[in-house]
Amino acid sequence: MKKVLFALTTTLILAIGLTSCSTNSPKASAEKFLTGLLHYDYDAAKSVSTEDTKKMIDLMAQFSAMMPDSIKQAAKKVKVNIVDVKEEGDKATVTYTTSDDPKADKPEEKKLNLIKKDNKWLVQYSKMDGMNEGDNPEITNPSADSTATTDTTIAPPADAPAVDTSKH
Repeated sequence: MKKVLFALTTTLILAIGLTSCSTNSPKASAEKFLTGLLHYDYDAAKSVSTEDTKKMIDLMAQFSAMMPDSIKQAAKKVKVNIVDVKEEGDKATVTYTTSDDPKADKPEEKKLNLIKKDNKWLVQYSKMDGMNEGDNPEITNPSADSTATTDTTIAPPADAPAVDTSKH
């Protein structure tokens, strides 16, 4: 009986120790956030999010409520692949790809920013992250550079009919 109790106690201590170590990293937080977001498990994504990110997830949840179940089921097949983690003090950037475009030769790498708050890595996601801000030099972060300008020109779709504006 003592051996069984000892084995159970040891297993429990190891499980708690391994779980707490592996979940308190930028990689683990990013995986949990991205998988939750992509699989419509918003509670999981919010559990590793900053307060501002949680508000954005709440908005996403409202919009996704209108999506057909078939899309939600298909999304559960999407896998997240963490490519790189750069940790600098209490900030980290995780580079990742997803398996949602099987036709792509090379999956597009995207970045996710995290901050460490109260010894926990939290995702700091903004609406610009969804637009691949770091990958597009024409999209800037105005708060980072007060002289920055953003091109707000909206181009018509390539198949749109031509409009003659010379008569106006």
